[in-house]
Amino acid sequence: MKTKIFAALAGLVIIAAAGCISTVSGTHSPALTWSKDSVDGRYQRTVDQVYTASVAVVQNNGVLITEFIPHDTTNTTRSLQGKVNQHNVWIRVQAVDPKVTEVTVQCRSTSGVSDLDIAHELEKEIALQLAR
Repeated sequence: MKTKIFAALAGLVIIAAAGCISTVSGTHSPALTWSKDSVDGRYQRTVDQVYTASVAVVQNNGVLITEFIPHDTTNTTRSLQGKVNQHNVWIRVQAVDPKVTEVTVQCRSTSGVSDLDIAHELEKEIALQLAR
């Protein structure tokens, strides 16, 4: 009986410790896998232009939850969080230099499994939005 209780408690501890990942926006999220879940892109545009395109893409494909400037950065970095196809999406836009901006798109399902396909699709839609 004691071994069954111990095994159940050990299983709960393993599940609880299974994962919490850092998101590209500087927050944390539960995770079941530690596989690659983000895609990067660099564009010769300003931070404002790339950030506006990112907001438009998330709003066109899902729901924008929050926009913010991460605490450990300056105004040259902005982040947002949204939901697209029942997946959590985090996008970070930061200046590499005055003429180049980098965007990082991270996507995980609500259960914590990475979804690289949606992240790649959103990153490409940001590029297409910038081309308009």
